[in-house]
Amino acid sequence: MRILLKLASFLFHPLWMPFAGSLFYFLFTPRFFPEEIIKAKLLAIAIITIFIPIVFYFLLKNLGKAESVFLDKVEERKWPLFFFILLSLMVLNEVLNIYNYPALFYYFTGILISSSIAFLFTWLKVKMSLHMVGIAGLLMFVIGFCIYFHLYFIYTISFLIVAAGLSASSRLYYKAHTKWELMLGFLTGLAPQILMFSFWFTEYRMSDLFLK
Repeated sequence: MRILLKLASFLFHPLWMPFAGSLFYFLFTPRFFPEEIIKAKLLAIAIITIFIPIVFYFLLKNLGKAESVFLDKVEERKWPLFFFILLSLMVLNEVLNIYNYPALFYYFTGILISSSIAFLFTWLKVKMSLHMVGIAGLLMFVIGFCIYFHLYFIYTISFLIVAAGLSASSRLYYKAHTKWELMLGFLTGLAPQILMFSFWFTEYRMSDLFLK
């Protein structure tokens, strides 16, 4: 069980969640996109949301500003979260647009809002669980995606629920967070995605009417 919980901490690290949502979108969206476009978008998102943050983390580690990839101290989270906010804005402005990728655009808007909330809480010395922020956001995005397109990815949703449980258990087991911090993180990831549903649902309906 200890190995499983340790593995869950890495597999469901919040850094992977934006790319995971993007991959899910391009794999299962009923809309057609050229293969070249899909590869280009996924590569750009991977570089901006995974590779650049990893390089930034090692820079902070060499400067003595971060001890581990989990950013266990609340003070260590300020610069990475602020930097990730800028990267999310870059994705929204340079990689995605609201007209061709409304669901994915609003998913990243939700990520931006969640990251901003987490960043603000660091100034209040509150260390919410970023693992729960990431997995909750992805879970609600997948649920919203399935509701809109009338798809039934029951196993995918079940897997993400189990992943959320494993992530929470892992953070508690390693005493990285309290139950309150886990709940706060889950709500911070969940609420912005729910808020975005109404926007991208409306965008898709308008797009469908235009195409008809």
